[in-house]
Amino acid sequence: MSGDPGSGRPPRFAHLADWLGWQQTLHPRAIDLGLERVAAVWARLGPVRPPWPVVTVGGTNGKGSCVALLEAIYGAAGYRTGVYTSPHLLRYNERIRIDGVEVDDAALCAAFARVDAARGDIALTYFEFGTLAALDLFARAAPDLVILEVGLGGRLDAVNLLDADVAIVTTIGRDHTAWLGEDPDAIALEKAGIFRADRPAIIGQRTAPAALRRRAEGLGAQVMQLGREFDGDTSEDSGSWSWRGPDGRRLALPTPALRGAFQRDNAAAAVMAVRCLAARLPVSNAAIRQGLARARLAGRFQVVPGGPTWILDVAHNAQAAAALAGNLAAWPRIGRRHAVLAVLADKEPAAIAAALRPFVDVWHLTATDDPRALPVADLAAAVAEATPGAEVRTYSDVRTALEGAAGVAAVDETVLVVGSFTTVEAALHHLGPTVDGAGTRAAGI
Repeated sequence: MSGDPGSGRPPRFAHLADWLGWQQTLHPRAIDLGLERVAAVWARLGPVRPPWPVVTVGGTNGKGSCVALLEAIYGAAGYRTGVYTSPHLLRYNERIRIDGVEVDDAALCAAFARVDAARGDIALTYFEFGTLAALDLFARAAPDLVILEVGLGGRLDAVNLLDADVAIVTTIGRDHTAWLGEDPDAIALEKAGIFRADRPAIIGQRTAPAALRRRAEGLGAQVMQLGREFDGDTSEDSGSWSWRGPDGRRLALPTPALRGAFQRDNAAAAVMAVRCLAARLPVSNAAIRQGLARARLAGRFQVVPGGPTWILDVAHNAQAAAALAGNLAAWPRIGRRHAVLAVLADKEPAAIAAALRPFVDVWHLTATDDPRALPVADLAAAVAEATPGAEVRTYSDVRTALEGAAGVAAVDETVLVVGSFTTVEAALHHLGPTVDGAGTRAAGI
């Protein structure tokens, strides 16, 4: 570290909630993509070149799963990891983990104070402030590896401040089109911004837009794409699958603990990243197997058993909804399925509803208290268009929607909560302290 910059003044705030509330007002825009501000502050705050290897994970969907798999694998191998993800479900602290443990409020407040002192008069967004705090904490903790999840896009996202030793783009789909564009190739070019020359660029999607690979090759990156340089055997064997590396060698692996056949693609990309870093951080095959079996990620087809059964999923775009539909197709169906849905205004609710239509009997539509939330009337119109004739109920807020669905669902029925992190967060609060952001009531995910 270069030391603690500052003016000698006491910290601006003493409590985490006060820091977070203030950060949301510091910059005039909630999202302002670009690296100039974070680069300037990091130059005052951190080491010029961090000593730990960095894995950066981007993509439309699958980022969180890939990060969770990598964290579990390296943890099983005995390495200390620093992990930065977003958004969070229940606690801001979830975003920053060191050696598998969320940082506490005191550490976060101290990091925020250092960032505040270093920034001078530079206005940072909420995400930029958190990213710099995470990097500051990692620099002090000296982990063996840092894993960063892209917040939005890639090229101009704050985590792209650091050059990735290995970069992964999981999937490309339509999301955040106001910032990334409508065209898949244009979106791919933004995602490809995390790739670096002469370093591994892993593409975790067989059908990724061709522009993604072209850009990686044009940068001189070491391109490895699922279905080409590496792959995973997607046979329906219930207990195992086979990973194939660029040299043609195969590795028998257990089915990932994260639900869904598509998680094998995320796992294949994670294993490829582990192999790329093997010279610096050797990982045994046994640790890879243990990590895949131990990985956990709240809010991704998170099943809470009971009467009724609850299924929580943060799917908030068409691609994620299609993956959720695949999981629902394989899930035993007894009674009716109720869906509590709320989305942000920049999403495509008709596409989400169309993907889930075969698996939902009653729609419970609402809006979160997020200022970007889509109004219930607009959501109802979109769902009615995508699911003509479906039973639809509307509510003024998420709490009453959850209570309404729970009140009419029989003990042998299912309540699906979907559409955004804030919607799933509300469900976790509704279900009570026996269910948290790391798992479910005794059953796990």
